Amino acid sequence: MNIIFAGTPDFSVPALNALIRSEHTVCAVYTQPDRPAGRGRKVQPSSIKQSALEHAIPVEQPINFKSQESLATLENYQADLMVVVAYGIILPESVLNTPRLGCINIHASLLPRWRGAAPIQRAILSGDKDTGVTLMQMDKGLDTGDMLAKVTCPITPEDSSSTLHDKLAILGANALINLLPLVESSQTNPAPQPESDVSYAHKLSKQEALIDWNQSAAEVQRAIQGYNPWPVAHTLINEKPLRIWQASITNSQATSPPGQVKTEGSKLFVACNDVYLEVTELQPANKRRMQAYDYLAAHKINEWALG
Repeated sequence: MNIIFAGTPDFSVPALNALIRSEHTVCAVYTQPDRPAGRGRKVQPSSIKQSALEHAIPVEQPINFKSQESLATLENYQADLMVVVAYGIILPESVLNTPRLGCINIHASLLPRWRGAAPIQRAILSGDKDTGVTLMQMDKGLDTGDMLAKVTCPITPEDSSSTLHDKLAILGANALINLLPLVESSQTNPAPQPESDVSYAHKLSKQEALIDWNQSAAEVQRAIQGYNPWPVAHTLINEKPLRIWQASITNSQATSPPGQVKTEGSKLFVACNDVYLEVTELQPANKRRMQAYDYLAAHKINEWALG
């Protein structure tokens, strides 16, 4: 098949690379326009654009598909199928209907749970035991299309959004390659999404990543893992932000008010509403990430409280 690929961030790259290695032809790659990124705010191409250029694949970067010119360009590729992975631009029906076999999306959740922008993070924050990827035939709704394939992935106690992101990206790429022969031969078995199980993964904000130490240690740890690598769970110490990158739950009953800090040797503990949480990796304002014992070696802590 001639396939157009549409994606933007790192999550999309394994699927594109899998298509490039397959028997199919990636006739074009669509990705969002280059934007400023990083501390220097230099304009940078997306991960997908970089990968496409390395393989001499034509790259298209329309702001949207409202112009006749953008639709004509899409039609000229005469694609059999468009594969969409975290593209970040809503596709109108005119685009969805252009490829002969329509558009297929890889979504990082077990739909209809966690439709929307941040399914990986919301699954961790909610304490879900499992997540996965769903491949669906796209329609004009937000992640509402008929399901073509599902693959489940357990969420381990050690998983952060970062590690789960990488697992699901590879899982989705493999599921896509397995599905394509069925798509090509029109042997898929589309299944409507049950409306009774719908939930939405709303976009993340920096404000929500402020840790509430009045929660249980399990809830705080899920926040630390769910907001890693962005926006990063943080607390305030002497009115300055302190990012918390890693922590582990202890069996030690908290005897101090929530947010109260205590140390034992080179270990740093914070009271939650049930037990202590051991903070193992953190980042003070305008400093690098560091292990807790390095932080303690440079700071005198005496009955500090976080909040």
